[in-house]
Amino acid sequence: MKQLRWRLAILGVLVFFAFLYLFPTLSKELPGWWSSFLPQDKIHLGLDLQGGVHLILEVEVNKAVETHHERVAEDLKHDLRKNKIRYTDIKRIGIQGVELTFMRKEDQQEIEKLLEINYPDYEVDSGKAGENVLLMILNQKAKEHLMRLAADQALETIRNRVDQFGVSEPDIRPQQPYRILVQLPGIKDPKRAIELIGQTALLEFKLVDEENSVEDALRGIVPQGSEILHQSAFDPKTGRKTNVPYLLKRRAVLTGDSLTDARVQIDSQYGDPYVSISFDARGSRIFERITGENVGKRLAIVLDNNVYSAPVIRDKISGGKAQITGHFTMNEAKDLAIVLRAGALPAPVNILEERTVGPSLGKDSIRKGFLSMVVGGLLVILFVALYYKLSGLIADLALLLNLPLMMAGLAFFGATLTLPGIAGIILTTGMAVDANVLIFERIREELRLGKPVRGAIETGYSRAMVTILDSNVTTFIAALVLFQFGTGPIKGFAVTLSIGLLASFYTAVFFTRIIFDYLYIQKKWKTISI
Repeated sequence: MKQLRWRLAILGVLVFFAFLYLFPTLSKELPGWWSSFLPQDKIHLGLDLQGGVHLILEVEVNKAVETHHERVAEDLKHDLRKNKIRYTDIKRIGIQGVELTFMRKEDQQEIEKLLEINYPDYEVDSGKAGENVLLMILNQKAKEHLMRLAADQALETIRNRVDQFGVSEPDIRPQQPYRILVQLPGIKDPKRAIELIGQTALLEFKLVDEENSVEDALRGIVPQGSEILHQSAFDPKTGRKTNVPYLLKRRAVLTGDSLTDARVQIDSQYGDPYVSISFDARGSRIFERITGENVGKRLAIVLDNNVYSAPVIRDKISGGKAQITGHFTMNEAKDLAIVLRAGALPAPVNILEERTVGPSLGKDSIRKGFLSMVVGGLLVILFVALYYKLSGLIADLALLLNLPLMMAGLAFFGATLTLPGIAGIILTTGMAVDANVLIFERIREELRLGKPVRGAIETGYSRAMVTILDSNVTTFIAALVLFQFGTGPIKGFAVTLSIGLLASFYTAVFFTRIIFDYLYIQKKWKTISI
């Protein structure tokens, strides 16, 4: 009797906690006092149940290596000038490294010493025999580190952008090699979200090359150290877009690395939105110096190699603030501010896979999944009740308790319910009575051997337990393997299957035993309907 009370107490605790974890999902609005002390996590619906965007992105890690080589080439120019070593050319050679052509053979030893101290990740090769050429080849370990760092930074940058965009319950995680899975459930504007995620957002400030002719550059005569970039200009009167060419200094005087904030503001004169940006202390000093040294010249604001504006510097600008204008819509200005705050991607990303699920399709999936669960569950309940009579009804009670325990488990672990997850619930519902079938058939055998009811029940449960435990453990191991090595849909199936196995094992074995013990020990029933 005492043992039965303990089991009833454990059952009561489980049901109580199941209610606590299910209430936030079932309730439209939680009471104010609830959020202070009790669980608030709801059962999250996956992409296939509430609609949204599924993306697999590949980070172009080779571009990150190339960017590193370009930066090293610029730093090397500065180091050589500082040490008064003359050179004729420094250029990147693919993703391998940097090629340095120097003027005097007698400088080679000093250059090699400089490279060994300042650039330890590079291996120096003499290059072409008889020529003043040194090849700086990035070693494999450093290259792999750069690639992995670029992928990790891209993951964090995309996560920051999505968080600021306001998507609830996003799923963003890495995949091998150098790929990122992005799932944005419930999103209403998939195209805007994709553009926001994929934008590199490399912000640069470059001086306009006003000493050379843009027309000559367009004809192919581009001065060394300069480049041609374009600005998309929109004429509100004609509604036409035109590309305005600019000849800019290739070297950026300031980049978005020094940015601390970016916010949307409204122009008081014309009412157009623009983006106001703020720099950190270092960026403020550089911006103040650059604007002070170039009064009367034009400074182009470049984002992803597109010129947004190129205003004339009227005076030295202190305070570390600037503006990006460009005839934005409000959403364009907001998205630009988001990507600037979140930071630039270290390398471009390519969309390898894109799927958009409409919310109506998601609701239809829920309806059909719920209908299949109800129909399958009713058929199982009806068959068990007809075949095993009163014992079948006890098994049906266990089956009905199994579902809320499973859903509470999903809420407790913060799992996401997907369409394959619903399939896992349906499968577990069908499997939930397997244990009771084994137990009931064993009880029938014991009764046919002439054992009393109480002895037949105890023997039936004890002897069937080994088989039930064995089948549940092997299935649970298979579910763990699916979860560990499977992708999204397979993981969703594995999660509900694992939680369902635990819930069904408890309800089929322990819950039904509580009822049998109550009827045949506490109430002393002499016959059993099985």
